[in-house]
Amino acid sequence: MTKLVLVRHGQSQWNLENRFTGWVDVGLTPEGVKEAKKAGKLLSKEKIDFDIAFTSYQKRAIKTLWLTLEALDQMSIPVTKDWRLNERHYGGLTGLNKQETRDKHGDEQVHIWRRSFDVPPPQIDKDSEFHPIHDRKYIGIDPAELPIGESLKMTTERVLPYFDRQISPFIRGGSNLIISAHGNSLRALLKTLFKVSDKDIPGFEFPTGNPLLITLEPNSTNVVSAKYLDEDRAKDLPEIPSA
Repeated sequence: MTKLVLVRHGQSQWNLENRFTGWVDVGLTPEGVKEAKKAGKLLSKEKIDFDIAFTSYQKRAIKTLWLTLEALDQMSIPVTKDWRLNERHYGGLTGLNKQETRDKHGDEQVHIWRRSFDVPPPQIDKDSEFHPIHDRKYIGIDPAELPIGESLKMTTERVLPYFDRQISPFIRGGSNLIISAHGNSLRALLKTLFKVSDKDIPGFEFPTGNPLLITLEPNSTNVVSAKYLDEDRAKDLPEIPSA
């Protein structure tokens, strides 16, 4: 059986401050560092030899991966970073406090922006310091490809083609993988692996720093079993689809 681990980065500074983060490259809090180290310790009990790792361009996910692999003593495995695994881009909401945004726009509107599948937030202004064209990490990428305000649907549309082209061939070849990414980019992977509907996928949450261990059929992306390793901080999972 092939093993695939999905881990959302540990708590970030803007998670702590209750701000819309998206593509802003904030770091981990001390608690987030602890969560990442614990993720590695939990995984060490599973005795998995990983063959390759994937992560985003964002340091909270990258550092979570480093700390996890360090705890596993597997820091030598190849690591591929790609912006397509970045968090959802929150557009004009980026940097705003979530409660203050509710106070300004109303709970219902903010809920739609956060939890609908296909309603994007307002687009970010080109002059905003948070626009991706002002971040040197994305200099080599066509600006037309860079998001400026994404719904979960739009995030899924950039994550899944990358997964199909670059990640699933390793899975089908029998490699054990770990992916360190973000709540919404991982939600996109959950959607395809568990065949979750557009309506239901916004309701599934990834706890920070809690590895989701998925066992797959040999040479396949068909899910056999799945569990969060920190049971005390586990979230609900979709039903495993029938073969």
